[in-house]
This record gives sequence, C-alpha cells and structure tokens, in this order.
Amino acid sequence: MNVVKRDGRVVPVQFDKISSRLEKLAYGLDTKHVHPSAITQRIISGVYDGVTTVELDNLAAETAAYMTTIHPDYATLAARVAISNLQKQTTKKFSEVVEQLYRYINPKNNKHSPMISTKTYEVIQKNAHVLDNAIHYDRDFNYNYFGFKTLERSYLLRLDGKIAERPQHLIMRVAVGIHGDDIESAIETYNLMSKRYFTHASPTLFNAGTPRNQMSSCFLVAMQDDSIEGIYDTLKQCALISKTAGGIGLHIHNIRATGSYIAGTNGTSNGIIPMMRVFNNTARYVDQGGNKRPGAFALYLEPWHSDIFDFIDVRKNHGKEEIRARDLFPALWIPDLFMKRVEQNQEWTLFSPSEVPGLSDVYGDEFEELYTKYERENRGRKTIKAQKLWYSILEAQTETGTPFMLYKDACNTKSNQQNLGMIKSSNLCCEIVEYSSNDEVAVCNLASVALPAFVESDDHTSWYNFEKLHEIAKVVAKNLNKIIDVNYYPVPEARRSNMRNRPIAVGVQGLADAFMLLRLPFDSPEAKELNIQIFETIYHAALEASVELAIKEGPYETYEGSPASQGVLQFDLWGKKPTDLWDWDSLKEKIRAHGLRNSLLVAPMPTASTSQILGYNECFEPYTSNIYSRRVLAGEFQIVNPYMLRDLVEMGLWNDSMKNHIISDNGSIQNLPNIPQEIKDLYKTVWEIPQKAIIDMAADRGAYIDQSQSMNIHLKNPTMGKLTSMHFYGWKKGLKTGMYYLRTQAAAAAIQFTVDQNSAQSAGSTEAILSKINIKKYVPRKLSKVQDVEAVVPVKPASMREEFNKLKLDDEVPPIPVSVSSPATTASTSDSSNEEIVVVETIETTTVTSTANGQEEVDIFNSKVIACAIDNPEACAMCSG
Repeated sequence: MNVVKRDGRVVPVQFDKISSRLEKLAYGLDTKHVHPSAITQRIISGVYDGVTTVELDNLAAETAAYMTTIHPDYATLAARVAISNLQKQTTKKFSEVVEQLYRYINPKNNKHSPMISTKTYEVIQKNAHVLDNAIHYDRDFNYNYFGFKTLERSYLLRLDGKIAERPQHLIMRVAVGIHGDDIESAIETYNLMSKRYFTHASPTLFNAGTPRNQMSSCFLVAMQDDSIEGIYDTLKQCALISKTAGGIGLHIHNIRATGSYIAGTNGTSNGIIPMMRVFNNTARYVDQGGNKRPGAFALYLEPWHSDIFDFIDVRKNHGKEEIRARDLFPALWIPDLFMKRVEQNQEWTLFSPSEVPGLSDVYGDEFEELYTKYERENRGRKTIKAQKLWYSILEAQTETGTPFMLYKDACNTKSNQQNLGMIKSSNLCCEIVEYSSNDEVAVCNLASVALPAFVESDDHTSWYNFEKLHEIAKVVAKNLNKIIDVNYYPVPEARRSNMRNRPIAVGVQGLADAFMLLRLPFDSPEAKELNIQIFETIYHAALEASVELAIKEGPYETYEGSPASQGVLQFDLWGKKPTDLWDWDSLKEKIRAHGLRNSLLVAPMPTASTSQILGYNECFEPYTSNIYSRRVLAGEFQIVNPYMLRDLVEMGLWNDSMKNHIISDNGSIQNLPNIPQEIKDLYKTVWEIPQKAIIDMAADRGAYIDQSQSMNIHLKNPTMGKLTSMHFYGWKKGLKTGMYYLRTQAAAAAIQFTVDQNSAQSAGSTEAILSKINIKKYVPRKLSKVQDVEAVVPVKPASMREEFNKLKLDDEVPPIPVSVSSPATTASTSDSSNEEIVVVETIETTTVTSTANGQEEVDIFNSKVIACAIDNPEACAMCSG
C-alpha cells in the first residue's frame, strides 16, 4: 500500500511514521489521557492505496477532534495536526506570502487582482526582514481545532481556492494594515494578538491590509426622508455598507403609517411593511463581502407608530407572506412613558409620524410633554390598552426571539454623545449607541479583550491581573482609534461621522471562562465583584488612552458640550462612585485639561465568531450547555465544557455513562448525586442561573460602559409573567439594552437522540474524589465598594432646547395626569432580591367589545398578571400569563 507525499513522490505507507508524528505534536499535553496510538489505530481503517499525506493529516485531525469528549487536550492535538498540515502546504516567509497575494493574476480574466493593498505591500516589502523575523510560527499551535477551522473557513486569504495564509500571517497582515509604516506599533499589536490577549472584529480580520480595507463592524443609518427618494437613497447606503461586511441598524420612526395621505399622488401609504420587504431582499442579495456572512439589518421603531403590531410580527413563521420580512431583525426604541403606561394599565395612543412632527426627535420629559399634547389634540390613529401591545411584544419574543428592546431615554440620558442631538437607534447587535442623522452614518470599530488571559496563579492561589488588563485595553483603544483614520468608508456620511465623533468599542470575551479558571460560580458574590473591577479597569484604560491621544492629536471635533467636557463620566450619569482600584480624580483632571480623542469607548459585543477563534465563551455570557454539537466542514463534533471535563476526569467520574447523562439532561450536571455541590455551582448553565443575577451584573458593569451591551435573556420556559418581570427589572435598573435576543431552550436537542439511556442511568454510581483536583484559592483584590450617589445631569446644549421650543407646545391645555414610578437611574446594584417595586393598584374589569363580524371579544389583558410580574423580580411561575 502506497502513500502520495506532498512533493508528488509515491512511497510505501509506514504507520509508525504516523504515530511518531502524532507523538511529537502531543508535547505538553496530558499523557495520562491523550494517546496518539489510539488515533493511529483509527486512521489505519481509513487508509487506501494512493492516499495522500494531506488526506492522512486531515483524517488524523478529524479523528482527534472526535475524541475531544475523552479529554479537552485532544482538541489541541487535532489543531496541531491541522496546523502542521497547513504549514507544510504554505510558504513560510510572511513577505513572500504577501508578494504572492499582491501579484495574483485572476485565471478567469488574466487581470492583475491583488489581494493586498499597494500601500500595505510597500510597507511590508520595505520592512520585510524585521517583520519576517518578528513572527513566531509556534503560536499557530495555540489554537484549538475548532478555532483553527473557523479561521480556515472564513478568514485566511486564498489563492485559486487554496489557503495561502497561516494564522500568524493573518495577524501580521492585520497589524500592518492598521499601523502602516509604524512598525513598532505593528509588532506590538502582532505580539499581543498572537499571544491571544485580544482580537479585532471579523471585518478587521477579513479586510485589514487589503485593497478595500473596510474594518468597521457597525453602521447606524438614519432613514433619509419619508419619500421615494429618501427611502431608496437609504436603501443604496445600506447595500453599499453590507457589500463591505458592515452590519446595519436603521431607524424608521419617520416613515408614515398605513393609510397616511401622500400629497404627491393624492393617494395613501401602504405603511412600513412593504418597505421593510424591500430592505429584506437587499439584505439577502447583498451579503457581507461575497458569501462570507449573510447581510444583516436591524430596523428600529418606537412603539407609538401605528404599524407597530405588524412590525413586531415580521419574523413570525405563520401568517401572510406579504407581511413578513424574516431576514430583518425588528427592534423597539422604547420611551419610558410606554413602560409607565404598561405598568399602570393605562391607555396608549398610536400615531402616524407624518401627523405628529418631532415626536421621534425628543426624549425624556420633552417626549412626554409632546406625546400628551398630541393625545389631547386627538391626533392619534388608535387608542389601545398599553398592556395589549405589551402582550403582543412578549408573544412575538417567545415565538421568534425578537423584537430587541432598547430603552430610548436611558440611551440618550447616559450618552456622551447627547450634545450631538437625539440618538434614535442602536446597531444590529444592540451594543452600539451612537448619533446618526441624514448627513451622518454612525460607525464603530470593534475589538474584544480575552478575559481569561489575565488569570494568573501559583501552586496554591489564583488572582486576576488588572494591571496587565489595563495595559492591553489601552493598546486596543489606540488601535481602534487608528482604524478610524486608515479605514475605507463605503459611504461619505460614514467618513464624516467617524472623523467628527471618533467612537470606538472595546469589548470582552470569555468572562465565563475567567470565572471558571478562578473557580468562581457565575452568580457568586466574588464573581459579581470581579465583573465590576474588570469593566472599571477597561473603562479607565480606554479613557486614559484617549486622553493620551488627545494630548498628541487634539480632542475629537464635537467634544465641546459633551458630558465628558463637563467633567461627567459614565458612572456619574448612573449615580455611582467607583472603587479605589484606579485613580479617577487625576484622570478627570487630565480630561479637563486635554479632552478626549474619542466620544465613546466601551461596548461589549456578542463576539460570536471571534470567540470561536480564541476558544472562549461569547462575551460576558454564561455557558449555555456543558456539552453541545458544533458543525464544521469536516462534520459535526461533540464539544464538552473543557474546564468541567478536566475536573470530572481528575475526580474519576468521566466515562460514557456520564457523557450520556449530561447530554440527556440538556447539558446539565445538577441532577447527578455523585458530583460535589461546589462543582455543580461552578458549572451551572445559563438556564440554571437566575436571570435576575444576569441583569444585576449587566447593571453593575453598565456604569463603566458608555455605549451599551448585547445582553440576551435566557428563559427555559418563558411565560408572560416571567418575561414581564425580566423586562421591568432591567428597565428599573437603568439598562440601555433591555434585551438583545430572547433565548429559549428547545424541548429536545438533536444531540440527545444519540444517547444510550441505559448507560446514562448509571452515571451517578461512581464516587467522586474531589481531593484529586488541585483547587487553587482565589485571592480577590481588597478594594472599596461601589457607592450609590446622586446621578449627574449634564447641561443640554441650547440648540437642542431651541429645537424643542420650535414645536410651539400649547401650554394652555393641562397635561393628562400620569401617576407612575420612574426607572431609578440610581437603582442599587447590590443584591436587591427584597427590593419593593411599587405598583399602583388598578381596578380589574372585563371589557366586552364587538368585532367587525359582530362576534363578541373578551378583553384578556389582565392587569393583575402584569402587576404580579412587575412586583416579583424573581419572575414568579404562579401563572402562565
């Protein structure tokens, strides 16, 4: 039996060479549980005469990946085999690879089609010796198999379908693409990224150093005008942005509702849904960079728009096809007044924007004043119970996971961009909150810090290195600022906005991994404190970096009038006094003296793709399961939480029975009698952690997040009561993003059908030996506690007050009295399980109305259900809603 080598030679197959190669690649792994010979035995069955060495390596890597459920080190070995295989097929020298990519001739048209920009190519060739010598190819082997396969599938550049880049080449390309001929900064960025301290966002990894280096992730677009010209100009903007890998948030508050008069044609409008279907098809057609990622648009609407019921249902699986737009993501931009009306079971008036000018241009007291004025003037299309709309929102969320929910007043009152004007939407992922208008498309560049990289330990103790985190976060902030200047902008309005306001977004990934490395249960008091300290550190570092940039380059153009220019930072807007981990007073003095280079700095994003590359859990979320399936081109693999797997292996509990039991129990270990309680607490899934704890932690870190955060709500069995409780609790905590997606647990996952139930039942019979685990004691940093103080209200620019006064409010008509409790901007983020939420009692009535066909319809929107849910932050399960 023969094998074909990479150079084309045909030689007899030698299985001992396969074993020898695997043993070399298994260096440093747990030899008690990782056995290369077991992989060789499985490979033998797949060998045939004429097999290539490339195919043998692929088979070895896939075999090792399938054995990840035995021990997590098999995933590392699988990656090493795959990466070693790639390195044998690619050119080593970075400068030579760049030369190949730059000189590429497209064989279909024989035209020069460079994959590297001329500027980047010239910088690399000029500094070839330095850059080639700076690369450490052994760092390629730090990726696990699934991280490497993610890079291979979408990120590494190819020539004629064959991968040309290695992971280290990609990182150096990104570093040079950002820093250009600043070689020292490029090498610093390369080293930190290759050591896995942080990663830039997917568009930056895709496009840095290429001829069209569009490195921004998020674009916030304003609907130009409520006209054919305005709508289609906006559509073109969205198409151009999506073409270059940008995700889009678009606000459509100003589009007239169904039945509104059209002066130009003397007709009436069909409303927002037909228009949304046009945007839906554009998202399908113009994907992000040519089949790399599907196009993605989130559309934002305020809940007073009279097409709101159709809007929230656009992703439902049933109903007429002509009123569905399932590739769009509906998002609500919710004023506090709506939440108050729901809470008090009051009426809610729906309007057409064409008949209530300025309503989407104000927030807070000014919105309430204008809204109630229009109500008194009977401009509404329809008046309904606020709770009727609320139930429709919850029903849509339960079925589709959307609409997203963001609180308009919190987003505006706690924004450092509030001096620019009214902020009318967030982005696709609900973490970017920036000003957009007809002449400004807001843009944001993202990067995420890998939080587990700062966990350190000795033989007996572990701790968190805040100084190193601070150092890295400063580098990340400066990198993102640099991207603003070298970026390609798909539309001129995006360039204008980014150059004027210079917002950036430093995010995180692997918070759950960091907690597990430190052996802190996700909802423990120690984890709660560390969560605050991490985000306080990142915010301080980003501000410090921005001040240093302002000293060199000056503050951003629209700095004057911002809260920061008045000495007001994010935690001041929340009514919080930080811990004494960092010196905030001296930083505020520097800001007062020099200003900031960037208007916004911190926004934890979802990190769905980049956290797969680094092998960590997404952003700040808990693990959704301790065992799950992951599909890659090579097939579907079972993945086990690597930290839990190591513990169970060490305790002598891991076997097929245990694996089958965890799969059959939806990835949970809580019902296994032989697992110690401290292990159960450490490996709770998101379905087993109270959502109140998730919201509390979001509010705790919110004081150091000047944009917002992509916070999902996870409910195993959502009911109207539970959902209402979660939403009102988050609103009263002062969150900007109330909910990104609602995640619900499937009744049965496909992976469960692979389970041997007889085997699963015997999983709890083996006795655990906890002493075999080297449990290191976490040593927290001793610091002062966060204190509640009075929230600071910055001075609103005179120009914004003048705009409101132009609306000529009729002060002679008294406003409708609305006796309600407002969301506390200074709500305590300490454990508030006993806090009382005051709900005004309402008299319950059952209303009988006649429908169009004469049938009687009973009003089922029971205010007692809502009151029960609001009054119970623990999300009662007494009723189904």
